[in-house]
Amino acid sequence: MPPLSATGQPDNPRAWFGTDAGLALLESERPAVLRALAERPALPWLWLGPIEQVTRVDGDGLHLVASGGGWSGDAHCGLPLPLASESIGVVVLQHVAARGRAGRGLFAECARVLAPGGRLWVFALNPLAPYRWHWRGAGLGASEPLTWRRRMREAGLAPEPVSQGLGPRWQVRVAHEPQNGPGMRAAYAIRAEKRAWPLTPVRQRQRLPMPEGIPAA
Repeated sequence: MPPLSATGQPDNPRAWFGTDAGLALLESERPAVLRALAERPALPWLWLGPIEQVTRVDGDGLHLVASGGGWSGDAHCGLPLPLASESIGVVVLQHVAARGRAGRGLFAECARVLAPGGRLWVFALNPLAPYRWHWRGAGLGASEPLTWRRRMREAGLAPEPVSQGLGPRWQVRVAHEPQNGPGMRAAYAIRAEKRAWPLTPVRQRQRLPMPEGIPAA
């Protein structure tokens, strides 16, 4: 159980991913994350996760971990991300997408840094899974896939209609095999693509140059 703050609420909800139940879920997702990061090998990737994960990833990229209101790991930053516009082939948001205003800002940044034809992957907890009892009281939120597809469209991305169910159903164990649709699996993944022209009109975002001294990957 994550430590509680003075208000009685979990001080860091994402600390749950460091528990046995959370680590089993992350390990279950690992093959899917690695496949996602390898989808556009000619371009760098960006992986934003809930905790630090030690694993070998092919290609060049940044692995950042949610830390307070920003990110730490290969770089220490907040939003906007210290990456040039349209410089990234794949972005993976692994249990870091938020439903509020901060979530909209993150999705907008993902759309900005993605190159045309690049892909955004969102890994999220399944609110219908029996596994939710393992994160009960940790302060984590769970949403159905429709929420994230709407957010992707708002950012000008084209989401796929079918998600992949991932992880165990109830027992704390590693389950690598994905399935079509979330079903009763602990989590699911949704993919969206950045097309040359967005599906819906969006406000043009200012292109950001690469800050001096910070590599793209």
